[in-house]
Amino acid sequence: MADYYSSFEPKGTRWLLQRLTAAFLVVVLAFHFMLLHFVNHAAEVTFMQTNLRMSQPGYFLTMVAFLVTATFHGVNGVYNALVNQGLDGTPKTVVKYGLILASVLLVAQGIRVAMAMAGFIIGPAA
Repeated sequence: MADYYSSFEPKGTRWLLQRLTAAFLVVVLAFHFMLLHFVNHAAEVTFMQTNLRMSQPGYFLTMVAFLVTATFHGVNGVYNALVNQGLDGTPKTVVKYGLILASVLLVAQGIRVAMAMAGFIIGPAA
C-alpha cells in the first residue's frame, strides 16, 4: 500500500488555517448566495444597491474578510497541491513568492474595489 503524503504538517498552523478558512468560507458563501442569488436575483442587483450594502460597516468588513480568507485558502491549497506533486528546490521558492505576490496584489485590488463600492474616494480628489 502506498504511503500517504501531504505537505501539510498534521495539526500544524497551515493545516489548521486551511480548515478554519474552509469553515468560514462555507458560512460566508452561503450568506452571499442567499442574499445575492435568492433574496436579490443577480440580474436585478444595481450599483446603488451594492453601494448601500458596502456602506454598512458590518457588511463591508465581512466582504473584506471573505476576500482575504478566500485568497489565503485558495493560494495555500494550490501551493500545497504543487508541493504534494513534487515541487521542490528553487522552483518551489519561486512559486511560493510568486503566489505571495499575486495574493498581495489581489487583496489590495479587492480592497480598492470594496472601498470604491462603499463610496470611499480613492486617489486624488477631483
